[in-house]
Amino acid sequence: MAGCFLPAHAQVTTRLNSDWEFLKQDLGGIWEAVRPVGKGNPESVPLWETVSLPHCVNATDAVDPDVNYYQGPAWYRTQLDIKNPYTNGRTLLHFEGAGQKTEVYVYTTKVGTHVGGYDEFTVDITEAVNAFTQTEVCQKQFKGKVPVAIRTDNSRDLELIPSDLSDFNLYGGLYRYLNLIYTPALSVDKLFALAETDNAGKTGKLTVRARFYNPQRISNTSLAIKLFDPAGKLVQEFSKEMMISEGELNLTTFTIKKPQLWSTDLPKLYTVEVTLKRPEGNYTRREKIGFRNFEFVDNGPFRLNGKRLLLRGTHRHEDHAGVAAAMTDEQMRAEMVMMKEMGVNFIRLGHYQQSRTILNLCDSLGIVVWEEIPWCRGGLGGDVYKEQAKRMLRNMIEQHYNHASVIIWGLGNENDWPGDFPEFDKEKIRTFMKELNDLSHKLDPTRKTAIRRCDFCKDIVDVYSPSIWAGWYRGIYTEYKSVSEEEFKKVKHFLHVEWGGDSHAGRHSESPDKALQNIKASGTADERAGDASLYGGAARASKDSDWSESYICNLIDWHLKEQETMPWLTGTAQWPFKDFSTPVRPDNPVPYMNQKGVVERDLTKKEAYYVFQSYWTSKPMVRIYGHSWPVRWGTPDEEKMVKVYSNCEEAELFVNGKSYGIKERNTQSFPAAGLRWNLRFNKGVNTISVIARKGKEFVRDAITFQYQTDTWSKPAKLNITKIKEENGIATIEVKLLDAKDVLCLDAANWIRFGLAGDGKLIDNQGTSSGSRYVQMYNGRATIKIQTNKGVNVVSVKSDGMTTATITL
Repeated sequence: MAGCFLPAHAQVTTRLNSDWEFLKQDLGGIWEAVRPVGKGNPESVPLWETVSLPHCVNATDAVDPDVNYYQGPAWYRTQLDIKNPYTNGRTLLHFEGAGQKTEVYVYTTKVGTHVGGYDEFTVDITEAVNAFTQTEVCQKQFKGKVPVAIRTDNSRDLELIPSDLSDFNLYGGLYRYLNLIYTPALSVDKLFALAETDNAGKTGKLTVRARFYNPQRISNTSLAIKLFDPAGKLVQEFSKEMMISEGELNLTTFTIKKPQLWSTDLPKLYTVEVTLKRPEGNYTRREKIGFRNFEFVDNGPFRLNGKRLLLRGTHRHEDHAGVAAAMTDEQMRAEMVMMKEMGVNFIRLGHYQQSRTILNLCDSLGIVVWEEIPWCRGGLGGDVYKEQAKRMLRNMIEQHYNHASVIIWGLGNENDWPGDFPEFDKEKIRTFMKELNDLSHKLDPTRKTAIRRCDFCKDIVDVYSPSIWAGWYRGIYTEYKSVSEEEFKKVKHFLHVEWGGDSHAGRHSESPDKALQNIKASGTADERAGDASLYGGAARASKDSDWSESYICNLIDWHLKEQETMPWLTGTAQWPFKDFSTPVRPDNPVPYMNQKGVVERDLTKKEAYYVFQSYWTSKPMVRIYGHSWPVRWGTPDEEKMVKVYSNCEEAELFVNGKSYGIKERNTQSFPAAGLRWNLRFNKGVNTISVIARKGKEFVRDAITFQYQTDTWSKPAKLNITKIKEENGIATIEVKLLDAKDVLCLDAANWIRFGLAGDGKLIDNQGTSSGSRYVQMYNGRATIKIQTNKGVNVVSVKSDGMTTATITL
């Protein structure tokens, strides 16, 4: 097990990361998890595997191109050495999230259940542990340790949210951290610290309330509350003797003169500390809070601390290459820091309550949050369904109440999407949406409510986002501003979330906007039923474009250019930051992946990342488009565009050592804010470099590529080579050539890698270079092999071609 540590709660807490066994199927009953097993006896099967937490049942199969991802029961088991240091203390298992239904056992005793894959929950195992440790089996079979078994289940269930029609996986497993906690007999269940300021931000008010966990019905305690400023200096304190009653109790109110305000540029965080002093042991709880005020101006922009803030946003799913939902703290931090470095100051957490780690990072990095419950698609279920939605809303608000970053509680997404039930009744959906809206305002009147894409409910919530996908699911991207203006007029508080489009990492185009010739301007960009399909319907970029990074960079560039001249705009959130897995997109270039991210599923940056950075950041940066474009093509005398994305005032471009002049940046000059050059390349190798200036600072970038002037005919054969090997990892590249060995640079054929020998394909990553079945990008594709220092034969095949092999 992991060592003890003292986080926000100063009781004894241990993260239970190691010494777990896992079974990807159901058992006949709990007895099969704990019965005595003799080696080689029938009781030794089914075979369990050793894993560490966090762990996702679907770590690899979510993006396996050849199977449906597993939806069903799974089991985890371990043995705990329980040593509670407190007299009459409580022993708790605190789950930061598990999917989607959970049962918890101590030996054969069921001690808790939970329904919901994203909200936290705690199971008190005190009595079960005390009873089991008195038994003979504890001492003889388990040597004094306590067996804990946990069953998770992500089976399909129409009376569960989110819907299986959702554009993301409903993962199974213990995919967030699990903690063993020892508390004194009296502790704090929920601490609510409401930090407010006046409109000018000159006076702060902190109201502290709490709900105690008191199963032994203790009647009184000594209470001490302290408030520390962002530098750790004690600024106020309060203490008293108090009687304890059930329900929420008001503990104290502090007034702070000239509080240091939390903002996206300077996210100043105070610490509130609550201590309960009792003879059986003291309990301390610490929470980070921030003083700020915000306003959605009626029919206008967003203000934070009295100043307009353009919300420059994105989204995230809890999903990552190789681990699916089971991201570590380090992985989550790397992702959020990368967002902040792109210039993000706002995020919508789609489409469910996310890890406490993410909310803590948003607080500390300065990222404003819209967080929502997973009422997503499918319609409206019965009483069990509705009760779960209400419970998850309550839990989300109570568990993330103290986060300064949160400004919006989301009530649903795409609730106009039917399919899970015979009946689709808009009035019933409206009625339930009103119930959720009222509940949210009752639990937290200081924050706004919001939904996205359900026009018949847009009058219910405080903030509304229509569906606007200009240039992807509908119309052309130059319609973005006019469509947004029309939608803005329809509601009091408009905030546009979800825009962008898919790009297959490594695929580029010399004529990226060509598909727009066949797409009609629609006057609306609202996504319709069937628009996400790759088949049928009217011409649209999502179906008819080349899915190149080149096209998406143009689309994003245009959107960001327009946002610079929309003074009424609250903000937007591009969808999403990172590619993520989804069961409803098996035919995408990387199967089962939504590829709309500006980084890949393993955080490899696509070119679009730098387009955002050029508009949204102030630290000098420059990026020549095409770092992942090894071969450009055209005729010998053809002029080609070179685009440079930069936030600098001016840039000078060099091609093969020759200067092609200095250009000044102008955000309204499309594309690349005027930093573009039309010039001729040499046949063969070319090197481009750029020097950009911002004030007295200079930044540089350079790329080298081949320029191919030979034209190609029909693809005829596969050529496979090893292009790199280090630390036991070999990189294999396949190219598609015509009969004259000319590289077919527009080829998007499906190819399949295989391996025989001592090594292992590094596949099922959900990336363009980590999938054994994938569409080519500009006539090429790569994959990595873990060689294990042995003999390996790699194969690659594509329909209509002779299979190619290479021996490593």
